[in-house]
Amino acid sequence: MASENKAAALVDLGLTGYAAAYDLQLGLVEKRRSGAAGDTFLVTEHPATFTLGRRGGRENLMVTEEFLRERGIPLVHIERGGDITFHGPGQLVIYPILQLREAGLSVTEYVSRLEELMIRLAAKQGVTAVRDPRNHGVWVGGKKLGSVGIAIRHGIAFHGLALNVCLDLTPFSWVNPCGLTGVRMTTVSRECGRDVSMAEIKRELASILSEVFDRDFTHQDDICFA
Repeated sequence: MASENKAAALVDLGLTGYAAAYDLQLGLVEKRRSGAAGDTFLVTEHPATFTLGRRGGRENLMVTEEFLRERGIPLVHIERGGDITFHGPGQLVIYPILQLREAGLSVTEYVSRLEELMIRLAAKQGVTAVRDPRNHGVWVGGKKLGSVGIAIRHGIAFHGLALNVCLDLTPFSWVNPCGLTGVRMTTVSRECGRDVSMAEIKRELASILSEVFDRDFTHQDDICFA
């Protein structure tokens, strides 16, 4: 059995609004800081949302904000690293609330582990994803499969990763994804040549998380958004 600091909670939020999930992260960061909570990994999908990171600029948005409003898609400026990206149903989003020093991780090592997690999840479906020096995240044949964007407050990491499993890629054509021009996005389903469900991806998630982050995960269902 792992020691106490090797334990972590794994919480599947299902489809959750971006603002609600963000507020939950901030609350958990404060609880982690005070010792009222341990490390927590939130798993979710979001309704269609564009987010702009610290380096994000509206110059990489190729449609008007009115265009997005007409489609009910919010544009949210956020403190994570990275540029503009899209979230939508069919994209696996994981937000670890993780005390990096206690985990023995530098920022660089932590980002590498987030990428490794996506690489292993894709590999379980027969997809070979790799890192690319152009941009953090994971790639398949020059197409981007998953993104990483983190923030750190009081030594505690939040935000995290987004892995494209089975989502509609059309909204990515309205931006320069991650601020990169001429980049195509892809999904696990597209690379497999078959429909891969979120349930299939999640089936392997706890075991791969345990391998990558050296944690014993306990499933937790009753988490409060307040």
